[in-house]
Amino acid sequence: MISENIKFRSNSKNEFIFELREKVSNYFEGNNISENGNLNLYLKTTFMFLLYFSPYFIMLTGIINSFAGVLFCWIIMGVGKAGIGMAVMHDANHKSYSSVKWVNNLMGNTLYLLGGSPITWRHQHNTLHHGFTNIEGYDEDIDPGSLLRFSPHKPLLKIHRYQHIYAWVLYGLMTLTWVTNKDFKQLIKYKRNGASLSNRLSTLQLWIILIVTKLLYFVAFLIIPILILPFAWYWVIIFFLAMHYTSGFILTIIFQTAHVVPTSDYPIPDENNTLENNWAVHQLFTTSDFAPRSRVFSWFIGGLNYQVEHHLFPNISHVHYRKLSKLVKDMAKKHNLPYYVQPDFLSALWEHGKMLKKLGRVYST
Repeated sequence: MISENIKFRSNSKNEFIFELREKVSNYFEGNNISENGNLNLYLKTTFMFLLYFSPYFIMLTGIINSFAGVLFCWIIMGVGKAGIGMAVMHDANHKSYSSVKWVNNLMGNTLYLLGGSPITWRHQHNTLHHGFTNIEGYDEDIDPGSLLRFSPHKPLLKIHRYQHIYAWVLYGLMTLTWVTNKDFKQLIKYKRNGASLSNRLSTLQLWIILIVTKLLYFVAFLIIPILILPFAWYWVIIFFLAMHYTSGFILTIIFQTAHVVPTSDYPIPDENNTLENNWAVHQLFTTSDFAPRSRVFSWFIGGLNYQVEHHLFPNISHVHYRKLSKLVKDMAKKHNLPYYVQPDFLSALWEHGKMLKKLGRVYST
């Protein structure tokens, strides 16, 4: 299995994470609060589900039936789809939404409602991305395909010279590839690599669940609207694509602005297949925060602007990251370690664009 082939240097700068974990533990114990979600998260969950499903039922019941109105409903659904992914499903699949196991499982399975598979997503995100952030051959978030070069260790093609221009167009396709072929390809790949995707489901059962949930998704969000909405079938397909393009663009620009930026390292292991730093320090060198003062923005994107905190404490709900960020920043400063942060989201987007341009030229670490 691929995750067993690489090691972090366990005896390197351990004081940072030991002290930080103690500070964080004292914060929760001293304030007598849970590390899981709270009323804030539950209200947010309600809001995101209303944002996703209300336009759907408003369209199908004919309350809104104009072309512009229906198109707008699909776009709002795309915003809601991204919101559920960032603020609900993400916490739940990290087991931080609730202290109750079945609640985490239920909220984690909301990914099926978005057209994805929580089974493959957890392996890609929790195991590969969080475990091996920005490491070539392990972190699939920096391997989006040959048209985009997110790592200096990937082959440089002539077309990459223009990726800082065309990448933004491709970003909207993220969830569309997700619902059509990505989960299938990942399931084949992960099982071939020997990944343990489930302790209780056989490979056949995983395939049945994946196929059935995909069919149900397309019936609900494509076939039924084609049968009910007062528009030609091809217009409904365009509406469906608009929804996915909206959600895909939002999700991609949020996640990539945290790791594919000029401050990010792309470390490679030594001859013993060992990385220079321990896992926690590695996260500081490969991750960046952004927009720490924008509370409304942070609320909507599920605290993903606090990516450093999330990578260090993925099992703590995002509703606590703003408070934890000061502890992380102070501890990084104490141990002379980096703590990267952009003042606002536009600055983060600008830095990501600069990195795309840099990676499109002859550049390697």
